[in-house]
Amino acid sequence: MSNYRYFFIIFLALIAFNVQSKVIKEIEIIGLDNISRGTVLNYFPFEVGDNIEVNDLEKIKEKLLQTNFFADIKVSLFEEKILLNIKENPTIKYINFIGYKDDKVLNDEIISNLKKNYSLEIGKIFAVSELKKLLSQLSKLYQTQGFYKTTIEFKPIVDDKNRIGIELIFNEGERALIKSFDIKGLSFFPIDDLISLFEIGEPDFFLLNYFTKKDNFSSIELESGIQKIRTKYLNSGFLDFEIVDKNIKYDETSDGLNILLSFNEGKQFKVKKISLLNIDSIEESNHLRSLITIKNGEFFSRKKLISDINKLADFYQSNGYAFTDLDSKISKIPSTEFIEIIISINPNVRTYINRVNISGNNTTQDDVIRRELSLHDGQIYSKKEIEDSIKKIKRLGYFSSVNYDIRKLSKNADMVDLNIDVIETKTGEISIGLSHASSTGASVNAGISQNNILGTGNIFNAAISNSSAVKETSFYFKNPNINNYGHSISYGLFNKEIDASNLDASSYSINENGAILGYGFAFDNISKIFVESKFSSLDLTCGSELNTLYEVAQCASNQDFDAKVAISFESDSLNDYYFPSEGHLDSMTFTSSIPSLSDFDYYQIETSHRSYHPVLNDKTFKFSTRLNFASGYKGKDLPFFKRYFEGGSSSIRGFDFNSLGAKYPNGKPKGGELSLITSIGLASSLDFLGIDNPNMKGILFSDAGTISEKLSEFKLDDLRSSVGLQFAWITPIGPLGFNFAQPTIKKDGDSTKTFSFELGSKF
Repeated sequence: MSNYRYFFIIFLALIAFNVQSKVIKEIEIIGLDNISRGTVLNYFPFEVGDNIEVNDLEKIKEKLLQTNFFADIKVSLFEEKILLNIKENPTIKYINFIGYKDDKVLNDEIISNLKKNYSLEIGKIFAVSELKKLLSQLSKLYQTQGFYKTTIEFKPIVDDKNRIGIELIFNEGERALIKSFDIKGLSFFPIDDLISLFEIGEPDFFLLNYFTKKDNFSSIELESGIQKIRTKYLNSGFLDFEIVDKNIKYDETSDGLNILLSFNEGKQFKVKKISLLNIDSIEESNHLRSLITIKNGEFFSRKKLISDINKLADFYQSNGYAFTDLDSKISKIPSTEFIEIIISINPNVRTYINRVNISGNNTTQDDVIRRELSLHDGQIYSKKEIEDSIKKIKRLGYFSSVNYDIRKLSKNADMVDLNIDVIETKTGEISIGLSHASSTGASVNAGISQNNILGTGNIFNAAISNSSAVKETSFYFKNPNINNYGHSISYGLFNKEIDASNLDASSYSINENGAILGYGFAFDNISKIFVESKFSSLDLTCGSELNTLYEVAQCASNQDFDAKVAISFESDSLNDYYFPSEGHLDSMTFTSSIPSLSDFDYYQIETSHRSYHPVLNDKTFKFSTRLNFASGYKGKDLPFFKRYFEGGSSSIRGFDFNSLGAKYPNGKPKGGELSLITSIGLASSLDFLGIDNPNMKGILFSDAGTISEKLSEFKLDDLRSSVGLQFAWITPIGPLGFNFAQPTIKKDGDSTKTFSFELGSKF
């Protein structure tokens, strides 16, 4: 009997199912305009031939509304036909952001990214849900910058083609300023020192705060300051350091923010042991340990650990292991304040250079670049030699940018390609016409000046110029690498007429004709020696103010032939030609007239030093000095036209060209046997002005120096100095420098000059 009851229940269920369930034979869609039928059916959860129940209709509606394509959907079932009555969402005609002012919150790039992230670009289907998300994100963005009263009005405009124009109207209101800023939970460092790590905080003195805007809240600056504190503590051994709470309270009454940061210092840990894993030999272990600066017994420093890991990596990568893996682990020793540092080293396979590929050199020949490389196809990979080679290429001065990357070969795990990409800069010019220089005045000139003639790396200069101060015809050629061993040769011919009275110097003129011959060689990657001889005949005419005894004697003599030899040493480790950030450039030149050949008896010693150091993340500090002195020998005086002159853009900025030192009664400078110039500078990118161009720099500088008429009369009391700002720019026509300087130490009678301009300027 029970079996009959069971079959009866199943029979009733089948009847009920057939009553509620129907087979779909047709799907009709009404209301489509911009969206295709195929797109709707793609998201439709059923197909013709499927069984469907009345309860499924609401599920269909929910499924299609999730696409954000539709403003409303009605789903009906008639017999075996489904009817969809659809109202499409409009397409976006435009979306404008109106009234925003603070570009730290919104700018064109941020707005473009927001539109893309929330599918609110022109031509996309508009969805209210996405707009609500955008408005929420905008409110958060404004609050991260302290704008708590910002309101955003949504103004839609729909046309008869179902296209919507969207206007978001911003009323930013005033930024909430920081009223109080404090830190608790920390005691190892003075709280004031920690607060000073933040770019934001309680307002500075009101005049200073007008410029610093320190009380302007920024969540980015807040997180940056917290990270600086974390780093400071981790570098002092506090491995358990943590932030407990960031309490930022907005006071509507004062429209201000009260910020209280809570931290937990934790324990300060010392290093008990440093273990190196996977080392093959005692010798290797001893060498690696000599590179490690962290010592047992001292407080742990994350900064030191990172530096040491990089040194170990550099060691392997400079010895052929390009893909060395290093992993460091810090293990706390239980119940103590000590840790063990475990460094695991896996050199992987030794790597070789498959090919060196050079790109971007449209003019410069490959060989000119390749001869600066310390490694070539088939040699063992070395990171140090690659970086040294890149520096040498940069020092050529032919390129505004030099970059490289290493590419692993898919078929050979031990082979890599070295790809070097350069961007060429202007290394010379062909000119004809009129020009003006602060040193020589207006000039008619024609010529060619090329430091990389036809891309060969050779230097070729030929010029004709005619100004009130200088008339010159010259030819000069130098091959800096005649035998691929760094040997160079140079030669040239010249005729030069100088009217010194038009150079703000004493009244004399010289007509000089001569020839130059030089030879040099390099004896390591950064150092070279160059010997140059110069032979010239001179026709000297003196003005009336050259009335000292030795000047009269030199003017009246028949001395008319100058033969001299110069020996120069140069050491150059700079990492760039125009804007170096590290390295040094030292030079010394000893010049002497050649006895028995020259009608003059004198010598000159000229020394210079420039060094660069990265500071403050992206800035560079420069120190430079040069000391020049000259004198006669064999009882002779130094020829007065060999004296040094100072003042102007290439020495002490803020003073007129050649204007410093002792003067004749008519006010013309005499020049001197000794000059000393020093300068410091701080170069920065112009990102803070919104200028993202690596070929532009702003430079704060201070120049100081003196010139002495006689070596024996040198006095620091004659020192002059200045401070100023330089804008340096590597342009398509060459490097330019604009100097604004103000003297800080000057003497009565000094001629000053606030603005000067340089072509060929370098930092």
